[in-house]
Amino acid sequence: MSKEIGGLDSFSELIDEGNKETAAVSVDLILPDDLLERILAFLPIASIFRAGSVCRRWHEIVSSKRFLWNFSNVLSQKPWYFMFTSSDEPVGYAYDPILRKWYGIELPCIQTPNWFIASSCGLVCFMDNDSRSELHVCNPVTKHCKKLEDPPGLKFPDYSALSISVDRTSHNYAVSVVKSKQVPGNFFQWDLSIHIYDSETRMWATSLTEVLTGWRGGDESVICDGILYFLIYSTGGGTPENRHGLVTYSLSGRSSPLLRSFIPVPGPLTCGRLMNLKEKLVVVGGMGKQDRPDIIKGIGIWVLEGRNWNEVARMPHKYFQGFGELDDVFASSGTDDLIYIQSYGAPALLVFDMNQKLWKWAQKCPVSKKFPLQLFTGFCFEPRLEFGP
Repeated sequence: MSKEIGGLDSFSELIDEGNKETAAVSVDLILPDDLLERILAFLPIASIFRAGSVCRRWHEIVSSKRFLWNFSNVLSQKPWYFMFTSSDEPVGYAYDPILRKWYGIELPCIQTPNWFIASSCGLVCFMDNDSRSELHVCNPVTKHCKKLEDPPGLKFPDYSALSISVDRTSHNYAVSVVKSKQVPGNFFQWDLSIHIYDSETRMWATSLTEVLTGWRGGDESVICDGILYFLIYSTGGGTPENRHGLVTYSLSGRSSPLLRSFIPVPGPLTCGRLMNLKEKLVVVGGMGKQDRPDIIKGIGIWVLEGRNWNEVARMPHKYFQGFGELDDVFASSGTDDLIYIQSYGAPALLVFDMNQKLWKWAQKCPVSKKFPLQLFTGFCFEPRLEFGP
């Protein structure tokens, strides 16, 4: 058995424990490789790491291409959530919702927690928060990492939005960076550009450049079913209902001017978080008070159907209160059927299951708040073995 300290395992502990389990296993002598592969493929991913340390035969099995193919075709692993536990160093723990455990893992490539982060199908993309030109794509489980060429376009934009989309069949991926910079001397006009990286050609392309009037880009974007969605923000005041908007851009061809694709957000939001759940666009938003729209009163979840929003759920008040003092902005990300919601001011993590419509607190993260201004954030990713950059 692996060591457990308050529900915490680390991959190094799993491997060390696996090395101790080298006693003869009777099933190992009976089962042929192909049947053993199928059995091991149904294990949670953390257990697969242990299995690979039991003996040479098992290590060769879980490292083989055939095993990775079998692994990718069995029941999907639930998405994990990585929580940063430092404001300066990219260190933290990853939460496994199946075993309800936290694992200490090290992230490759990223230098500070305030980098831009996007994920899709086992791959995570990091972009630095200074020049917005240093990008890496990695698999946080296998630690395989690749540095991308610098994207074209505006240098040091005022706002940037990052997203990545992986093709589950070909394993090719696209990375999108939306850049927004104020036109000098004109607060109402903003230069906006969209840049797409294609892993197959290993090249960037500037897909769109446009000047928006009365709107600017932000830091929220996601790719769903070949469509890039991103939030824009009003620069001209207006009513609370019109402070945010959603625009779309097709990655497959030329699009009309962005504002023609404008979709109003579902009511006055203090903030909105975009995510791809099974190729459906989902928004998790902070709902503002009627008389004070900048003050959060609750959190809602909506899915986009055509051009209309379908409300999926509202966070029950007891969970909303459970965060303590929740700011008008918060962290939220998700994939598959799970949505994670986290306050920046505390390590508490709430999970919403879209299938079961069930809210549940995650197992307590093995870290506590050490000083009043300490911030916590994180991101969701699929733990996969077969995808690499």
